[in-house]
Amino acid sequence: MDNLPDNRADIRDFLASRRAKLRPEEVGLPSGSRRRVPGLRREEVAVLAGVSTEWYTRLEKGNISGVSEDVLHAVARALNLDDEERAYLFELARAARPANRVPVRRKEADVAAPVRWLLDSMTMSAGFIRNGRLDVVAANPLGRALHAPMFASPTTAAHGRANFARFHFLDPAARDFFVDWDAGAAATAALLRTEAGREPNDKALRELIGELSTVSPEFRTLWGSHNIRFRHDGIKRLQHPVVGYLELTYQSLALPTLPRAVHELSVYTAEPGTKHEEQLKLLTSWAATTPAEAK
Repeated sequence: MDNLPDNRADIRDFLASRRAKLRPEEVGLPSGSRRRVPGLRREEVAVLAGVSTEWYTRLEKGNISGVSEDVLHAVARALNLDDEERAYLFELARAARPANRVPVRRKEADVAAPVRWLLDSMTMSAGFIRNGRLDVVAANPLGRALHAPMFASPTTAAHGRANFARFHFLDPAARDFFVDWDAGAAATAALLRTEAGREPNDKALRELIGELSTVSPEFRTLWGSHNIRFRHDGIKRLQHPVVGYLELTYQSLALPTLPRAVHELSVYTAEPGTKHEEQLKLLTSWAATTPAEAK
């Protein structure tokens, strides 16, 4: 990451990366034969957005604070941004406002007692709550049992809290645990990139990204792609050390806190009547009879 005092580097690199992905013919422009780099030129994006080349160049250099929503919508249309990319661009603009530029170490929000009761009541679903940095801030017994390799990881012991990104990129055991390691790595980096757009001055987040970028070449490559992800759901395939291969569906739900959601509840379930449901039942029994520190 660039050591700029705000998020200008993120804005610059995101817009440039999206411009580079677009082929001229996708937006009705002639491709030509004298293009030295892939994608659209700045002046072409400016024409499509209805602004001057000089103005768009300033925007792509990260000068987004104070830009109107109408102009941001025009730039998003010119770059063919999808819904998540458009939302991310607006998050970058919000974070660029002067009032949001002060570096802070955010105080961790408490998990409300009723949410913990809900989590613990899920006896046949593995549930956990994570923050935007992908720290696990709460988990039910089955959630801890399902992610036993992560909770037992040196990356957890070193920081006192399980973190999906550290485990995924810094512990070799993750490659055995996550069957689709590459896809999971891409999703993990994209989730962190999205959080960095929302909270560019979160000191703990910047430290985490710096650590991952320093140690993991895979993370550095994925971080440089500027891909983002807001939704976190789908199919998870795991090779669990106790019950073997598991194929589970997972859904995530943002938990409302003031002034904005900072926690997500994720729930992993097995399709009823499958062998994966039986294995999850076995894991539930193992979780009930095994001390937490042994998982």
